[in-house]
Amino acid sequence: MARYTGPSCKLCRREGSKLYLKGTRCYTEKCGLDKKAYAPGQHGKNQKKVSDYGVQLREKQKMKRLYGVLEGQFRKYFERATRSAGITGEILIQLLERRLDNVLYRSGFATSRKEARQLVRHDHVLVDGKKVNIPSYSIKSGQVVRIADASKKLQRISDAIEGADGRGVTPEWLLVSKDNFEANVSRLPERSDVGYDMQESLIVELYSK
Repeated sequence: MARYTGPSCKLCRREGSKLYLKGTRCYTEKCGLDKKAYAPGQHGKNQKKVSDYGVQLREKQKMKRLYGVLEGQFRKYFERATRSAGITGEILIQLLERRLDNVLYRSGFATSRKEARQLVRHDHVLVDGKKVNIPSYSIKSGQVVRIADASKKLQRISDAIEGADGRGVTPEWLLVSKDNFEANVSRLPERSDVGYDMQESLIVELYSK
């Protein structure tokens, strides 16, 4: 599957917001956005006024890059959200939050969603006791996400757990047991649980044109 392989910090600078793509680095003075708080490129410091369409597009790009999904995937999530009962923008965020790679990241077992995707693909993760290697797998309320026994000794997972409190990424809808390397999904995520500065209504406006 095609993936962006360029500098991650440029994506944060382009969106003017921290997307936490580099894991622990994003919380230090080495953060690219903190060092260069302007868009990349030779004209990055001289950005012109953005149109309403441009503002909507940037909001979509920011959400898409935050959760690490491709354009086609993102549109499918939006279409699912429009078919669901409730506020489309909030349902869209809920669908993205329920991705297995996001749940793993939110639980503190990975320092970034990219690292979480790698752990899932390499069979390090169990859902209700069964191996699941699909990062986009949609978690349901009541399910338990756990690190496989053979993978608990991995240093990258231990380091992620150790620094989880400093990242402050775990929402109230996840009950995490660090000792057992597992997270219980106590309920579905709500808009107030997200914690990111996102204007999902702009994305709805963009796709509604």
